Order: sequence, then structure tokens, then C-alpha cells
Amino acid sequence: MRKRFWVLLALLGVLAMGMASAERIVIESWRSDDLKLWRDVIIPAFNKHYPDIEVVFAPTNPAEYNAVLDSKLQAGTAGDLITCRPFGKSLELYNKGYLVPLNDLPGMENFTDFAKSAWSTEDGSVTYCVPMASVIHGFLYNKDLFEKYGFEPPKTEEEFFALLAQMKKKAPALAPLVMGTKDQWEAATMGWHNIGPNYYHGEEGRKAFLAGKEGFHTDGFLTTYKVLAKWAPYLPRGYKSVAYSDAQQMFTQGRGFIYPAGSWDIGVFHQMNPKLKMGAFPPPAPAGAEKRYISDHQDIALGLNSASKHKEAAKKFLEWMTTKEFAELYGNALPGFFPLHNFRIEIKDPVANEFLSWRQDHESTFRMTYYKLSDQKPDAETDLWTASAGILNGTMQPDEAAKWMECRLSSWFEPHKHFHQELGCGK
Repeated sequence: MRKRFWVLLALLGVLAMGMASAERIVIESWRSDDLKLWRDVIIPAFNKHYPDIEVVFAPTNPAEYNAVLDSKLQAGTAGDLITCRPFGKSLELYNKGYLVPLNDLPGMENFTDFAKSAWSTEDGSVTYCVPMASVIHGFLYNKDLFEKYGFEPPKTEEEFFALLAQMKKKAPALAPLVMGTKDQWEAATMGWHNIGPNYYHGEEGRKAFLAGKEGFHTDGFLTTYKVLAKWAPYLPRGYKSVAYSDAQQMFTQGRGFIYPAGSWDIGVFHQMNPKLKMGAFPPPAPAGAEKRYISDHQDIALGLNSASKHKEAAKKFLEWMTTKEFAELYGNALPGFFPLHNFRIEIKDPVANEFLSWRQDHESTFRMTYYKLSDQKPDAETDLWTASAGILNGTMQPDEAAKWMECRLSSWFEPHKHFHQELGCGK
């Protein structure tokens, strides 16, 4: 009996030591739609390599993420790993000392300079987040409804609006475009950023804007506001009170034809309604356009909180994220999020592959307000939410919204100072 007692005591001691050595790391994110996939797929895959590290995925509502994260970081209560938005916002966090430099993290050589550019300092000398994926903007559509009414995906702007008019005429109970304006960001992200590159000519226009040769009130940028305004008659009834989650439900329930989207919604819709048959088409270009453009946006990365008490465990997770195993797992667990790793991987989802195929015959750019234009207040990205929603709600006219945004940007963005005077801002 005495011998058994000591054996049992020794076993309990080993168990206690194992429990004491286990570490718990928390991931802050805005990807609330991905909670189940992280919990059931991604984290278990990591734990096959590191069973003694407990990983908790703790998302916040997308629209509230920035503010909530800022509050947590200031209070010292943020998680160990921080999901990083591209460009200005994450650079701000790094400059404030909240993110740890990751240049020396094993596996960072598996990303190109372009992939890392959204989470690196201006001179490229420091990278502070591990790139995860880009997303591509476009339009999803209900294949069954298209087949029922004999519709075909449009290729030009003229065909797009003609199709919307036919939908409204033939099926008045269904929404031609399934999107609301309650949360505001959809109007900018799934509206303005989606169609804009075709009007301001992608990288050419974005760089001209940065140089102060173009403004929100000029040429293709102004045209984008005007084209977006034409969406309003085709949005759902009561769209001003329709939130992002409401629109997702409407589309998966077959209550509308087209969902202005990004590839990020593909996996969510598969979960919400596995029977939904979806197709996708790129942003329709103006008739006669010589080139076509897509927003292929560096979207998401993961950084290390400088205040983390579990840095070594968190670094193991980040290092695992640089591997081909993670790239293939993430790209297929979350179809529509395209890994930024150098590895050639196979994406199995046909709708995701449709988005991916557009890279072959479209020129790519990214959401233009994310780079430099949102580094100070008033920031262009938040203003774009207000302006785009205002245009669709009828509270702002396109010319008015464009001037309002340009006046606010030119109040601090040096290359646009001349527009401030030319437009008579502040008068």
C-alpha cells in the first residue's frame, strides 16, 4: 500500500508539472465569422505540433475592432497575438511600441517583399506582422436564381445596370443587390473599393492620387462616387437598417440575386447554407475600357503584442504560420483568403478559384485609402464609410461627398494641400 501511495504521488507530481508548463495564448481578431474554423480546424492542427500550448481565438465585431483593440492595448489587457490590418493602422501600433519586430522570426523568408509591405516600416527595414492572406473584391451571385430567370453575369457597367433593372422588373420581391448601409463600412468596402479601380485605373490612379495629381473630386475618383449612387434603387427594401449580418442572411436564404462582396464571404456562406450554389463575376468595367482592374487587397496578418507574457509560445504559433502546412490549411479552411506565402498551393473551392482566376486578365491594386491616407485624423478610410453610406442613403450627393472627403484629407495630407485652397475648404 505504501509503495502504491508513493507511485500515485509521483504520477500526480508529473501531471502537476505538465499542467504548470502549459501556456495559454490569446489571439485578438476582427474575423468573428471564423471562430468555428479556428476552434475546430486551425488550432487543433497547431496543437498536433505543440500540445502544451492552449490557443484561444477571441474575435471582436469587425466595425468595433480598432477601437476595442486600442483600448485593450492601452489598458494592458490585449491578447498575445494581434490580428493586423494592412498599412497605416498596424504601422501606428508598431510606432507606439505595441508590436514586436519579427525580422528574425524563422520562416519570414517564405514571403516576398510585396507580401510583407503592408506590415513593414516605410523603408522596409522592419516587418512587424506575419502575412496571412489577401482578399479579392467582386460580386457573388445566386446561380439557381440566375438560371430560373435566364440571367447571365454582366461584363460591362452598361450590362450590369441593365441586368439590375431586369431583376427589379421580373422579380420585385427579390433584391437585385443584397447590401445594406447600417454598418456603413460595407458601402465603402463592398461598394466604392470594389468598383473604384476600374474608374481611376488601379495603381496608375492610386499613385497619381498620392502625388497630389488627383483628388477624390477629380476624374475616375469622382466617377466612382457617381456610379455607386446608381446602386441605391436596387438595394433591399429598408436597406438603411440592414446590417452586414442581415445581408449575409438574406443572400444565403435566396432573397436576392447579387451580393457585392469580397472573396472573404465565400467560406462563411458555405457554412451558412451548404446547398447555396454561388457564382462570381469581377467588377464590371466601363464599356470600351482597354484594361480591367481588381482590388486584390493584402488583408490580414498576425503580430506579437510587446506586452505578452507568453512571447516564446506566441512565437511558436507565428513560426508555424510561415509554413506550407499552414498556408494550405488556411487557404482551404477559409476559401477566399489567398495565402501570401511563396509556396504553390492548391485551392480546392471552385468559387474561390473563380476569384483567383481574375488575376490572369486583370491588373491588381489594393484599397487605396489604406496606404498613407489614413495615417492621421480625419482619416480617409473612415470618411469613405460615411461618404459612401451617405451617397446610398441620399443624404449626400456624389460631388458633395467627394469634396467633403478631399477637404478633410487636404487639411493634413501635404501632397493635397493645394486642393484645400482650390476647393475653398473651410469657407
